[in-house]
Amino acid sequence: MTDHAQVSIRVNGTDRDLPAGITAAGLLDALGLPDRGVAVAVDDAVHPRSAWDRPLPDGARVEILTAVQGG
Repeated sequence: MTDHAQVSIRVNGTDRDLPAGITAAGLLDALGLPDRGVAVAVDDAVHPRSAWDRPLPDGARVEILTAVQGG
């Protein structure tokens, strides 16, 4: 039997079941979002790009913000 471990992560207010070990970079890719022009916060703290390769914890609250041009 194959292990299909998952974590439950709230992304921009929506609960998602994702593969265990998913990173911020992997989450952006899974959501079809670019890795430029975005900011990621995990549990109400800015998640620096240098940490995007670390696994997100089960139960994390992730907010993804995209830059918008205009004025």
